[in-house]
Amino acid sequence: MSLFKKKSASDETADMSFVEHIDELRKHLFRSAIAVTIGAIVMAVYNSFIVKKVLMGPTHPDFITYEYLCKLGQALGMGNNLCLTKINVKMQSNVVAGQFSIYLNVILIGGFILAFPYVFWQFWKFVRPALKKNELRGTRGVIFWVSTLFFIGVLFGYFIIAPYTINFFANFTLDDNIENIWTITSYFNTMVPLIVGSGLAFQLPLVLFFLAKIDVVTASFLRKYRRHSIVVIVIAVSVITPPDFLSTVICSIPLVLLYEISILLCANVEKKKKIGKPEPDWE
Repeated sequence: MSLFKKKSASDETADMSFVEHIDELRKHLFRSAIAVTIGAIVMAVYNSFIVKKVLMGPTHPDFITYEYLCKLGQALGMGNNLCLTKINVKMQSNVVAGQFSIYLNVILIGGFILAFPYVFWQFWKFVRPALKKNELRGTRGVIFWVSTLFFIGVLFGYFIIAPYTINFFANFTLDDNIENIWTITSYFNTMVPLIVGSGLAFQLPLVLFFLAKIDVVTASFLRKYRRHSIVVIVIAVSVITPPDFLSTVICSIPLVLLYEISILLCANVEKKKKIGKPEPDWE
């Protein structure tokens, strides 16, 4: 047996000075920046498709979400009431470098989305040594689950939340003499928070799971305020989607399901704590 005990990652981190912590953070940020840059280069190569088909997709009536919504309306016997023939909006760029600025932002945000698993991995490598052993238990696969939920959220935001929002504001008018002419910057600043924000919102189950592990929230607490939470979700969805029952239901169901999944995860954590069942360590 060796006379010298090998230091754990936590011990090594505890011995690091403030400057060394900053230097370690700089390394992780630099690697993340490289990954985002590579992702941005990929986005730049396919810039025509990304801008015309992805970014501007929800402004065209043949967008896939609108087509499926039309088919759904017809299947429900609503005729063509849910079909779109035109989205009443025009775009303009009112600053010299407006379109170029949006182009750079598109490829950078797209690069971040593509590189998200690696970026989060770098974040996890920096944070993990500071966590206690009991906080690390049950975190196996955290990178996979965080990344999966993020991408599902991004897709939900892009194909569901964003099209409904754009369609609602494009067709909302106070008077027929008022024409909707948006700036491309305003459009971009509306789309990005909806899409990226949706990806982050889908982290709710994992966030509550970790909070349950450190006894900040409990399943009983989440059950107690279930109705309040559902009301908040429905109100939030109603604000950013067209004011009709079908839109509200379609956008609310996934968020309510995420809340219910969070309750199940928290209950599972509490059950394991009561019976004293050891959870698998990250190692």
